[in-house]
Amino acid sequence: MSEPSATVLRELPDLDATAALAAAVAALARPGDAILLDGPFGAGKTAFARAFLRAATGDAALDVPSPSFTLVQTYETRQGRVHHFDLWRLDGPAALTELGWDEMRDDIVLVEWPQRLGALRPADALGVDLALLAGEARRATLSGWAGRIGALA
Repeated sequence: MSEPSATVLRELPDLDATAALAAAVAALARPGDAILLDGPFGAGKTAFARAFLRAATGDAALDVPSPSFTLVQTYETRQGRVHHFDLWRLDGPAALTELGWDEMRDDIVLVEWPQRLGALRPADALGVDLALLAGEARRATLSGWAGRIGALA
C-alpha cells in the first residue's frame, strides 16, 4: 500500500530560500514527474523554475528564459529531459496536444499556471503553491509525491 500524500509548508524569507527549495525538489525529481507551480503574478514561479533547472543541470549560470511566448522550453539535465511550460497564454488544454504534452510526460515537466491543464492535470504531481508575503518573502505549500514529500519538510 502506498503512503498517503501529505502537505508541507515552507517559509521562504528570500530568493535564496526559494532557490534552495527548488534545488531540493530537483534532487528528488525523476522521469515521469510533474511539478506544478501555482500562485499569483510575482509569487516566484519563474524564479523557482530557474533555480530548479540550474540545480538539475548543475549549471548555476544557465540561461533560463521564461517560456511565456514559446510556451515550453526543454533542458537536458542529470535526471533526463525537463520540459518547462508556462501556460499563461495557453488557450485551453487542447493546445497541449499540439505541444507534445503526452510524449513529454515520460520526462519531467515543470509547469507554471497549471490550472490551464484542466483534465490533463497529473494526479500524482507535486504541487508547489507560492504565496506572496512581505518583500521577497514567500510561503510555499507543497502537496503530492507520497513517499518523497517528507524530504522537503
